[in-house]
Amino acid sequence: MRIIYFAFGNSDFCGMNTSRTRSTWIHILFWGTLWAIIPILLSEAGEDSTRAMMRGVIVFFGVALVVWLNINQLLPNFFFERKEALYILLGLALVVLVTAFVYWDHAPWAEYFTRSGGRNRGPRPTVWKYFRYIYMMMPFFTAFIGSAMFEIAGFANRVAREAATIKSEKLETEMKFLKSQINPHFLFNALNNIYSLAVLKSERTPDNLLKLSGMLRYVLYDCKAEQVPLKREVEYLRNFIDLSMLKDSRGLNVEAELEENVPDVKVAPMLFVPFVENAFKHSRVEDLEKGWIKISLKADDSTIRFQVSNSVPEGGYTKDKSGGIGLENVRRRLELLYPGRHKLEINQKPDRFEVSLVLDLNE
Repeated sequence: MRIIYFAFGNSDFCGMNTSRTRSTWIHILFWGTLWAIIPILLSEAGEDSTRAMMRGVIVFFGVALVVWLNINQLLPNFFFERKEALYILLGLALVVLVTAFVYWDHAPWAEYFTRSGGRNRGPRPTVWKYFRYIYMMMPFFTAFIGSAMFEIAGFANRVAREAATIKSEKLETEMKFLKSQINPHFLFNALNNIYSLAVLKSERTPDNLLKLSGMLRYVLYDCKAEQVPLKREVEYLRNFIDLSMLKDSRGLNVEAELEENVPDVKVAPMLFVPFVENAFKHSRVEDLEKGWIKISLKADDSTIRFQVSNSVPEGGYTKDKSGGIGLENVRRRLELLYPGRHKLEINQKPDRFEVSLVLDLNE
C-alpha cells in the first residue's frame, strides 16, 4: 500500500524505488513532518495559532498541488522532453500563482484591490512586502525543487536498471544466437550431399563447396559485427536454400523471390535464416509431393519486407524441440535489436504456416 499516491500517480517521489515499504514510510515521514511544521513556522511569522492552523492546511494542500503538477505534468511534458527553459518558466509561474492564492492578503499587490491594503497592520515599505512575499514562496519553491530532484533521481535510477536489464537480456540472447548460428543438422546434410556429388564426380561439387565455405566464413567472421550488409545476408539465404535443395535431384517445390538489386543498407545478422530453416524442417518438402515453401524478401533504403510460408503435413505442425534458435528466440532478438521498429506476424493455419516480418531501418 502506498499512501498519498493519489497526488503523485505512479511516480517515485520519495526514494529511489527501492522497496514498497521503505517508500511508504518515507512518504509518511515527509508529509507528516510538513503537516506539523507549517503551523509552527506560520506562528513564528506572526500568525495566531488558530489562523496559523487554518493557513497551514491551505499551505499543505498548496504544496501537494505544486508537487503533483510538477511530477505529473511539468516534468514528463517539458523537462523529460528536453524543454528545460519552458519547464523552469512554468515552474516559477506555478510557485508564484500558488503563493498568491494561499497568501492573497499578504501579496504586494493586495492593496490595489482592498481599501485598507488587505489587513489593518499599518503601512509597510514596498521593498519589505516583496521580500516577505519571497519568503512566503519558500515552502512551495522548496517543494518544487525537492520533488524535481527526487523524481529526476528516480527516473535516472529506473533508466539505469532498465538499461542493465536490456543489456543482460541482449547478452543472453546473443549467446543463444552464437550457439545456433548454423544448424549442425543442416551442416551435416550439406556435407553429406556434397560428398555424394563428389562421389558421382558431378560438376556441381566445386560450386556447392564454395557456397558452403562462404556460409561458414560469414557465420564465423562477418556475424561478429552488430550489423552486416543486407547483400551478405541475402547471399547467405540463397546459399542456404540451394544447399537445402541438394538432397532431392528431382527439384523441390520451393519458390524463392529474393531482392536482386539489394540496397546498400545494414541489418542484424542471421535474422531471416531461422524462419527459412523452420519452413524446410516442418513442411517436409523433400519427403512429400504436396509439400511446398515460398520465400520472399524485398527491400529499399528504409524498409525490409520478408515473408515465408510453407505447407503443413497431415497431423499438423509440431514445435521445434531441438537446439536451434527457435522462433521465440528470434522474436525476443527482434524486440531487443529493433524495439518499436519491427512488425512480426506468425500465423498457423490447418494447411500452412506463415511468417511476415517488416523491419524499419530508420533509427
